[in-house]
Amino acid sequence: MKSQSRTPLNAARRSIRSVAALLIASGLSATCIGAGAAHADDAASILRAMSDYIANQKNVSISYDSDIEIMTPDMQKIQFASSGQLTIHRPDKLRVTRTGGYADVELVYDGANFTVSDRARKVYGQMPATGTIDQLVDSIRDKSGIEAPGADLLLANSYAALIDGVYDAKHIGRGVIDGHECEHLAFRTPDTDWQIWIEPGATPIPRKYIITTKTVTGAPQYTLRISSWKTSPDTTADAFAFKPSADMKKREIQNLGHIDEIPPGISPCGEKK
Repeated sequence: MKSQSRTPLNAARRSIRSVAALLIASGLSATCIGAGAAHADDAASILRAMSDYIANQKNVSISYDSDIEIMTPDMQKIQFASSGQLTIHRPDKLRVTRTGGYADVELVYDGANFTVSDRARKVYGQMPATGTIDQLVDSIRDKSGIEAPGADLLLANSYAALIDGVYDAKHIGRGVIDGHECEHLAFRTPDTDWQIWIEPGATPIPRKYIITTKTVTGAPQYTLRISSWKTSPDTTADAFAFKPSADMKKREIQNLGHIDEIPPGISPCGEKK
C-alpha cells in the first residue's frame, strides 16, 4: 500500500490498465485446456457476469487474506501475509482494514473525507475527497499510491478495469476455494499473468485472485483470498465515520511513514528482466 512501483500488485495494476491494440483489433484470444473444458468465450463471459453481479450490490462486506512475495537481492523469494476487512456502501462509502506483521492500517471514506489511519503508531492523515468509490480509488492511487486490497474486484465496472490489456483468456475448469466450488479463469497481459476463481450460478462471487509479475526475475505473486462475503452487511449509521482516539496524532498523509505490507528496509522486487 505505497508507491505504484513498490509491489507486484501495483505492477499488475499498471499492466491491467495498459492499452492492448491487438486485443481491441481482434478481440480476446481465448482457449480452453483439459478434457471437458468450457467454450472459449466462457472466460470473458464469466468475468463479466461477476462484474455485473457486484455492480448491482449496493452494500458489500468481505473478509480477506493477502500474500505478497518479494525477491531478495540474492534471489530468495519471501512471502508476507496480512488479513483484513473491506466494506462498501455505494456510491460513496468505504472502509478497509489491513493487519499484518508490520502494519495495522485502516482506510475510511465517508463521502467527504478520505482518512488513512496507522493504528499501530497512533497517527492518521486526512484529505477532503468527493465522488464515487471508483473515483476515489483512482484518485488515491494517482495522488498517493495507496492501494485498497481487492478494490478492482468491487468497482462498479470491474470488468473493464480487469480486462484492459488482456490478450489471452482461458477457462481452466473448476476448483474449490475454502469449500466453495469455483470457475477457474486465467488471463495474460504483456507484463502479468493473473488468475481468478469465481463461484458459479446466480451469485458469481470472486473467491481467489492471483497476480504474477512476469517482468521481475523470479515472478513474484500477489494473492488475495476472499471469505465471509455479505451483500447486506450489518452496518450502523456511523460505520463509515472516522473517530480518532484521544491518543492519536494527525499528520499529512504523505508523512505517515511505513504502512506497507512488507517490513521497512526490504526491497519489494528483484531485478527487472
